[in-house]
Amino acid sequence: MAAGGEGGHDPELCEPALTHLRPDGSAHMVDVGAKPVTVREARAEARVVMRPETLEQVLAGGLPKGDVAAVARVAGILGAKRTPQLVPLCHPLPLEAVEIEIEPEPPRALRCVCRCRTTARTGVEMEALTGALVAALTVYDMIKGIDRGAEIAAAR
Repeated sequence: MAAGGEGGHDPELCEPALTHLRPDGSAHMVDVGAKPVTVREARAEARVVMRPETLEQVLAGGLPKGDVAAVARVAGILGAKRTPQLVPLCHPLPLEAVEIEIEPEPPRALRCVCRCRTTARTGVEMEALTGALVAALTVYDMIKGIDRGAEIAAAR
C-alpha cells in the first residue's frame, strides 16, 4: 500500500474539517459563492434485498401495485429533484440530468442506481443518493405486502 494509506489519506495524521459546522458547533449552509461553476456528476446506488420468489414476481410484472421498475424510476427522479427540501443544508441545484436504473441482481435483489449531472458550484452527490434511496423505498413499498422480510441495504 502506498504511503498515506488507501487513497492517500491517513486518518491518524489529519482529521477532515466539517464544513457545515461553525466553531461553536452550530450547523450552517456552506457558502459556495467563490467556487467555480463546473460540470458535476455523481452516481449512487441502493439495493433492495428480498426473497427469490418476490424477485421473480417483480420481474414477471405480477404485483398488485403495478410495474415496480417504472414506478421506482419516476419516484427516484422526483426524489433527486426534491433533495433540497429533504436535506436541510443541501444547496438547490439546476439538475440537467437524472437517470434511474433498476437492475435485477438474482436471486434476491434489485439495485437502484441514480446518476445526476449539473453545471454548478457544488456537487450532486446528495441528489444521487436521495434518488437511489427514494427509488429503493418505492420498491420496498411496492413489495412489502408480499415480502415482510425485504430490506434496503448497501446504500452508497
